[in-house]
Amino acid sequence: MNSSKSPGLAGFGVLKNTTCHTEKKISVFFSIIFMTAGILSNSLAIVILMKAYQRFRQKSKASFLLLASGLVVTDLFGHLINGAIAVFVYASDKDWIRFNQSNILCSVFGICMVFFGLCPLFLGSVMAVERCIGVTKPIFHSTKMTSRHVKMMLTMVCLFAVLIALLPILRFRAYQIQASRTWCFYKTEHVEDWEDRFYLLLFSCLGFLALAISFLCNAVTGITLLRVKFKSQQRQGRSHHFEMIIQLLAIMCVSCICWSPFLVTMARIGINEGGSKETCETILFALRMATWNQILDPWVYILLRKAVLRNLYKITSGCCGMHVINLHMWELSSIKNSLKVAAISESPGSSKQINLQPLTSMGQ
Repeated sequence: MNSSKSPGLAGFGVLKNTTCHTEKKISVFFSIIFMTAGILSNSLAIVILMKAYQRFRQKSKASFLLLASGLVVTDLFGHLINGAIAVFVYASDKDWIRFNQSNILCSVFGICMVFFGLCPLFLGSVMAVERCIGVTKPIFHSTKMTSRHVKMMLTMVCLFAVLIALLPILRFRAYQIQASRTWCFYKTEHVEDWEDRFYLLLFSCLGFLALAISFLCNAVTGITLLRVKFKSQQRQGRSHHFEMIIQLLAIMCVSCICWSPFLVTMARIGINEGGSKETCETILFALRMATWNQILDPWVYILLRKAVLRNLYKITSGCCGMHVINLHMWELSSIKNSLKVAAISESPGSSKQINLQPLTSMGQ
C-alpha cells in the first residue's frame, strides 16, 4: 500500500511529524456552512429544474435540462457525502486511528473527493460543448442531440470520473490522510514516488482540460451570439444574446476562480521534486475555494434567470440615468431561441421572409 506500513495506518506516519495549525471551531464552522449552503442551493436548483421540465418538454431543451440536472444532483450528493464524513471526523475529534483501522473510511473519503471534484468539471465542459453545438450547428443539434445520447454522455462522464477515483485503489495505493487530519486525498506531503506525482498531475491536468474546453466552447458560443446580434434586428434576439453572454461570463469566471487555486496547488506539489512546500493552510484554502464552485453552480446555471437580469438592468439603468427599455419579451428558453436565430442567420435570403413569433416565457 505505497509503504511498508499496514493499510490501516496509511498516512499516520505523516501526521505524527506534521502539524497543521488550524482552528478547530473555524474549521467546523466552514464545513457546516459549506455543506448547508451546498445542499440548499442545489436542492432549490433541482426543484426549479423539475418545474422547468414539466413546462418545457421540447427536444431542443431536453438536453440542457438533463445535463443541468446531472450537474446539480452530482453537486448535491457531493455535499451530502463529503460533508457528512467531514462532520463525523470532527465529531470523533479527528482520531483516525480509532475509527479507521482498516483504512476503509479514508479510501471512501478519498474516492468521493476525487469523483465529486472531477465530475462537475467534466459536466460543465459537456454543457459548454452542448451549448456550442446548439448555437453553431442548430440543425445537427436538433436531429442528433437526443435525450438518449445525452443520457449516454452523462453515463460515460460518471464512469470516467469513477475510474479516475478508483485508479489508486486498483494500483494498490492507499489514499492518504492529509496534514489537517480532516480529509483524505492523494499523497501531498514528501511526494517522491513517480506514481504519487502521476495521480496529482493527472487530477490537475484533467481539471485544467475541462476548464479549457469550457472556456473555448463558451468563447465560440459568445462570438457566434454577438455576430448574430449585430446581424439580427429582432428584439428577442437582442435580449436573448444579452442573457446568454451574461451566463457564459458568469460560468467561466466562477469555474476558473474557484478551481484554479486547488488545481495549481496540486500541480505544484506533483511537479516539485524537492518535496512539497505547500502549507496545510494553503491547501485548505484552495480546497474551500473549489468547494464554492459546487455551491455557486446552480446559481450560475439555473438561478440566473431573466427576472434577475431584468431587475439588475433596471437598477443599473436607473443609477446611470439611462432610459429603461421594455424587456418584457426576454426569453428564458435560451437554447430554443438561439436555434431559431442562428438558423436564420445562416440563410440571409430567408431572414427577411421569416418572422419569429415571440415565445411564451417560462415564468409567465
